[in-house]
Amino acid sequence: MSALEAALAEAAGEVERTLDRLLRLPSEPHTRLFEAMRYATLGGGKRLRPFLVLESSGLFAVATSCALRVAAAVECVHCYSLVHDDLPAMDDDDLRRGQPTTHRAFDDATAILAGDGLLTLAFEILGDVETHADPAVRCGLVRALGRAAGAHGMVGGQMLDIIAEGQTFDIGEITRLQRLKTGELFAFSCIAGAILGKADDHSRHALQAYAHDMGLAFQIADDLLDVEGHEAEVGKSVRKDGTAGKATFVSILGVERAHAQARILVDQAIAHLDSFGARAENLRRVARFVVDRRA
Repeated sequence: MSALEAALAEAAGEVERTLDRLLRLPSEPHTRLFEAMRYATLGGGKRLRPFLVLESSGLFAVATSCALRVAAAVECVHCYSLVHDDLPAMDDDDLRRGQPTTHRAFDDATAILAGDGLLTLAFEILGDVETHADPAVRCGLVRALGRAAGAHGMVGGQMLDIIAEGQTFDIGEITRLQRLKTGELFAFSCIAGAILGKADDHSRHALQAYAHDMGLAFQIADDLLDVEGHEAEVGKSVRKDGTAGKATFVSILGVERAHAQARILVDQAIAHLDSFGARAENLRRVARFVVDRRA
């Protein structure tokens, strides 16, 4: 096991335990909702966004207990987005992480409510004094995540993704779509540590630039997996973008140029971390990982 694999596994375990505590099953008539929320969140996934929160927090000596709560909040938002994206009205997927999607395991209505529950839980976590003693920091986290996840971020990107099915997007429009749909939540994950640590603007800008380039590289790799990957390995349906007629980085650039562009973006992302020295080594490693992954 490589140093990065070990770090990812350790972080995933810590985040899993944190989420398990935050998503305890209550003895209430609507326990089924919490079962669906746990199903959508626990027991799978790379926990890449939480890992970025933990690593960025480590740059500023943030208490692990605080960083873990923010990492869990980010994962709640990410998992909510997957639950809603998989619904019949959206991408209509049957598999997620090698298992039936939440609406298949439960039903459409329960899946919608589970996603709603996870999204709102994220902000409940961030607003709690356990996340940070300083209310200004908590407000900063809530504001930043709200923008990253909302109409100016992930939700806006999803709307562009729907529009893209009926239009021909150029490379600039695809880049904007993916920056919103995927990149903004990556960016929040990277600057969360700087917010928690009350870091200076230079540090925040460096992490934002890193996240921007790494997020685009991640999406190009995702588009490549849709073309080159196998369902059993990827854990979800593949070749759906081509079937739907969606423009992607791969459809516009071609496979070879897409691979090359992802590498360029990773090199740019890593260069933004120079001021952090050896402390940011895992962030450099994870940038390389996102373009080499097979799932």
